[in-house]
Formats: sequence, structure tokens, C-alpha cells
Amino acid sequence: MNLSPPSEVCERIQARLAGDPPEIPVLVGLCGSGRTAVLRRMQQRLGHDRCQYVDVERSATTPERFVQALRARSPFACAPIERKATPRGAFDEARAFLTGARTPGGQPATFLLDEVLEFRTFESFPGLRRALPELLATLGATPNRFVLASRFPSRAARAVQASAAPFVLTPVDGVGLEEVERMMGVPAPGAAAPVLEQVCLGRPALIRAVVETMARLPGTPLDPLAAFAAALEPDGAVSKHCRYCYEMRLSRARGYGALKAILDILAAEEPLTLTQVSRRLGRTPGSTKDYLWWLEDVDLVAVDARKRYRFRDPVLRLWVRLHCRPLPPSAQEIAAEVREYASAVIASQPASSPACPAASASRW
Repeated sequence: MNLSPPSEVCERIQARLAGDPPEIPVLVGLCGSGRTAVLRRMQQRLGHDRCQYVDVERSATTPERFVQALRARSPFACAPIERKATPRGAFDEARAFLTGARTPGGQPATFLLDEVLEFRTFESFPGLRRALPELLATLGATPNRFVLASRFPSRAARAVQASAAPFVLTPVDGVGLEEVERMMGVPAPGAAAPVLEQVCLGRPALIRAVVETMARLPGTPLDPLAAFAAALEPDGAVSKHCRYCYEMRLSRARGYGALKAILDILAAEEPLTLTQVSRRLGRTPGSTKDYLWWLEDVDLVAVDARKRYRFRDPVLRLWVRLHCRPLPPSAQEIAAEVREYASAVIASQPASSPACPAASASRW
């Protein structure tokens, strides 16, 4: 892993916003990678009077209600905007506000739009079939500054590549060792922090879940793999996180049942070619290729240069192996799968990465 501290990510974003002309960073990363945390830190850095955070996923209901919420909680001033009492008119008012708003001192405003692809919600309303492309084009034609974020890297990349605006994809892959040690809150002996960073892939949401579980475990409180295994039990925090990611992404794709079957197949064995997947699925290569594309579209699977498919998220693959079956796994089964997963993750790290000593790895 090559992870950057959140402060470094924020500095790069500020440099892009201050460019001439300014660029529009688009933060992309899988669930729990820290996109929202970076946006919140940017809001603190820039100041709440100069910067407005907008959770598009939670507020994009109807265009009318969205623009009301956007303006009601804004620190910015904007000239009166006349609009027709239609969904199209409300959407145009929202675009006019995003481009025309100014700080109390009359300076260009900065908007942090979390889960920006949720503007697609408006595309079911009359006259708004191209709501998202129209919005993205609008953001590039104003002196105002924008930072966008999405948990769907593939969809975000296609959306911004189709726009002429100066978007810059900015991966947010998680946090580094120093931040992991800070999140643990206590001095970590030996390789505890590096192991926690590696098995959680540096993702703050997973690290936080394991740290909270670790604090509740009896006996040795700083055993990261024991805590990781406990958090993967059916009611554990990591298990709940994975269940949400699994269902949320599948709900945004087509072919729900067949897609679950393919994920089961790849959880048992990966990487696999299209032919191998289609044989195990019992479907034609043509239909299987469609299913795999739909899984790629929501970032559940990835394909390499040799046309082999695998899970995009190794932790989610581990969860599917354990929980997508008729009976919940036993504690012994979870512990065995976690040991196998941790060995593979640690072995895959470059020699220069902080790694857990062989003696410690064998102990688990």
C-alpha cells in the first residue's frame, strides 16, 4: 500500500483549487476509504464561511426540495434567481446558486459535493434526462471552486471524462501508519499498528471498527487479528460495514441474483477468466460478460490486463466467503479465514512497507 496522510491529500487539493485556472478534484475510493473525512477536513481548513459541504446522497430527493435545502443551510449570498415552478426550474436554480454564490466578503465560494453522482436521482424528472452531465458542465464554467467525491470510481471516471470541465480524479485509498497509530489511541507494541493497517487496507472505517472491537475484547487488548476476526462475526462492526457495501452496490446494478452468484464464485476462487466464470455459473459467455460488466460498473469486481476477474475489495471478498451461505460461520471458521487472508495481504506488501515480523505472523 502507498497511503498518504489526510493532511497531504488536503494540501494537494488546495493546490489544485488555487491553480490558474483552478482544477476540480474528484475524490474517488471504495467504501470506508476516507473521502468524506477529507472533505470535512477541507471545510475546516478553508473555513465554514468560505466553504459549504453538501451531502448530495442525503439531500437529492426532488429538485425543489434539494435547492431549498442547499440555500437554507448555506453561508453564501446569491442574487435572487427567478425560476419556473417545475423540477426543471428548481434544477436550474440549483445550478445558478452553485455558480453565482459568493462568500460574505464577495469572494468566489467553494462547494464540497459528497457523492456527486447522486444528482442522477433527478434524471427521472421531466426535462432532466441529462441532469448529471449538465451539472458537471456547469461546474467548469464559474469562478467558484468545487471538490467532488464518489464511492463509485468507475462511474465517476466515465462521467468526468465525458465533460470538458477541468476535473482531476484523485484517489483516496486510506490512511498511513501514523494515522493508524493515532486512531489506536495507545502505544502499540511491536507490529500491531502495521498489521492493523494492512489487514484493513488503510481504510479508516475498517480501522475504527477494529479498534473499537479491540477495546472490548477480554485478555490481550492489542491483538489486531483477533479483533479483526471478532469484528467479522455476524453482528460485528466490519461485518455490518461489508453487508452495507455489498447490498448498496448490488442495488445500483442490474441482474441482482446472477451478480450474487458470480461474487460467490469469485469468493471461492480468483482470478478467473470469462470462460471460467461462465462455466461455473452455467450461463453463456455472452450473458456472463454482461453480468461481469455490471459488477465492474459498481466496482465490485475488477479485470486485469490478462482479462481475469477478481474482487475489487479483498475485505468484501473475505466477508462473502464467510457470510454468503445458508448458515453463519463459527468463530473457528472466521479465525481460520482471517489467518489465511492476513497471510496473503502481508505477503503482498512491498519489502519497504512496514510489515509484521515473521515470528508475529506465524503466531496468528
